[in-house]
Amino acid sequence: MTDQLPLPESMRAWRVHEWGVEPAETLRLENVSVPGPGPGELLVRAQIIPLNINDLERITGKNMMVRPELPVTPGMEVMGCVAAAGEGVEDWLGRRVVAMAKQATGGFAEYSICPVVSAFEIPDEIPLPDAGALYFPYHLAWLGLIDRAELRAGETVLIHAGAGGSGSAAIQLAKSLGAKVFATAGTDEKVQLCRELGADVAINYSDEDFASIVLEMTDMVGVDVVFDNVGEAVMSRSMDCTAYNGRYLMMGFASDKRFADEKLIVPRRISAGNLKLCGVLLAYANEAIAPVMKKAMGWNFCSDALGREIMSGIVDLVRQGKVKPVIGEISGFEDLPDALTRLRDRQTTGRVLITLD
Repeated sequence: MTDQLPLPESMRAWRVHEWGVEPAETLRLENVSVPGPGPGELLVRAQIIPLNINDLERITGKNMMVRPELPVTPGMEVMGCVAAAGEGVEDWLGRRVVAMAKQATGGFAEYSICPVVSAFEIPDEIPLPDAGALYFPYHLAWLGLIDRAELRAGETVLIHAGAGGSGSAAIQLAKSLGAKVFATAGTDEKVQLCRELGADVAINYSDEDFASIVLEMTDMVGVDVVFDNVGEAVMSRSMDCTAYNGRYLMMGFASDKRFADEKLIVPRRISAGNLKLCGVLLAYANEAIAPVMKKAMGWNFCSDALGREIMSGIVDLVRQGKVKPVIGEISGFEDLPDALTRLRDRQTTGRVLITLD
């Protein structure tokens, strides 16, 4: 049984029929049928579609954890109103939510199917466009810094790509915890943004050796926590400046996705450095689904209860004025491919958002 608001028969969606390279050449804007939610699923009418670097995988067809069949509608994240609710979750109808699209696809459309376990209600007091920018970066930063690394006041943390979506969220969250923040970015303008967000030390990695600076400013001790959402390009030097018993958060591979599938991750560097390597995967599942995914893929999903705790904590910080999303660009639905290209080419800061009428 599905409860729903009045719905159109068709919707606009950006679709991929053949794997490609350039978003503008690969994505096609088409009219397709509005999907219906199954049990435990929501149909979300999008107000804002936040773009993520991982969306590019659904365009190139490369380096994906799970490769979907073509044609596919990319897009992993959406913010909007629940227009239809499947069996067991009928009480979500009409709620304002941020959500992850089913199997991290389907978000580049006017309506998207989203599992309720990865959907979170967002209060009306948080206005647009901020409401559309709060999910993925802040949940990732919280999961890494608080849940996995247990970052505490007075500790030091190195945050890479500090002017990006998750990096800017991590800077704000770390400062709210009372940590000292070292942040890296690739241009002087982005370095300045890191400072404005609260970074105690901001480093332009294009012309400075961040590891040498970190070691010098920590009396050759290094940082307690590394927030690495970049991967191969920074990993070796980041380990060089991680402290004894430091927690290395491995959560992204933006510099080279091929590195994500290496069979062995420098075990000697981990042991010789006396480091703790922490994997961070932002994916939620309930008690019924989590063991299924563990058996099938060997992955450990976060509980939906943890997700609700994180969302509540983020909203509290927004209310206190301790965090505010950095929104670097807002574009219309028709401009989505070009906006995604700018994100890929590192021409943006913070979050890149797509708005729908």
